[in-house]
Amino acid sequence: MAFKSSGINPKKFQKSQLKFYIFLIPFAIFMLLPILFIINHAFKPLDELYAFPPRFFVIRPTFENFENLFELANTSGIPLSRYLFNSLLVTGAVVFLSVFISSLAGYVLSKKKFTGKKAIFEINTAALMFVPIAVMIPRYLTISYLGIEDTYFAHIFPLIAMPVGLFLIKQFIDQIPDSLIEAAVIDGAGSFKIYYKIILPLIKPAIATAAILAFQLVWNDLETSNLFTTSENMRTLAFFMNTLAVETNVVVGQGMAAVAALIMFVPNLILFIILQSKVMNTMSHSGLK
Repeated sequence: MAFKSSGINPKKFQKSQLKFYIFLIPFAIFMLLPILFIINHAFKPLDELYAFPPRFFVIRPTFENFENLFELANTSGIPLSRYLFNSLLVTGAVVFLSVFISSLAGYVLSKKKFTGKKAIFEINTAALMFVPIAVMIPRYLTISYLGIEDTYFAHIFPLIAMPVGLFLIKQFIDQIPDSLIEAAVIDGAGSFKIYYKIILPLIKPAIATAAILAFQLVWNDLETSNLFTTSENMRTLAFFMNTLAVETNVVVGQGMAAVAALIMFVPNLILFIILQSKVMNTMSHSGLK
């Protein structure tokens, strides 16, 4: 008995889909509310920021909070562009290195045979249980021993190891048939060529997901700027934004803090929108289609 694919998963809108829209649209609106609040909050004048009862939507939008933020950065001695440059450099380096190392290690742990492979993967799995504060002291001692305080390396090295990225990529590579790699070996391909030509193209969804997780970890990180740097010009945008409401006038600082929350949130949102289809594939599909 043949089933019509259009009845199971129609390409065009059908009345039978209404029940799904009725159920999903309210949830979608509910999930959008925090995003709308962050955007509206950044454009509120001071009287609306402190209005009671609080207002969800801005009535008289203004760029005053943005202007105050840039004026504060210019008068602090360190331009905002310096903090932004530090964040972009550190984030880019950590995302690239963590994904590269995780994909290499995931390939080896998944497809290579060697003594201690299972133990190494179990150690990585156990590392998922440790919250950042639990490894704060060992990280500081390591950075101090290496003598790289107050450098970009102090920002990058502690965040390169990402157990969740390795776990995710390794599990994804497990889905790739061994016969595909064996055929490449017969054709004379070496290990790195197999990794570059076969493994990487097939695990793009997992790489995209790991990249998003690494980006969120580094972009919003405060630990490295707090613990491993003392020079203001070596600190990141997240650290500067986090100090606005504390170091400035409490009233005016709230407006700049709202702008800071928006600035820190937007890159995460854009990156997820661009790569969200890859994230979904990571959760539901194997490495081959």
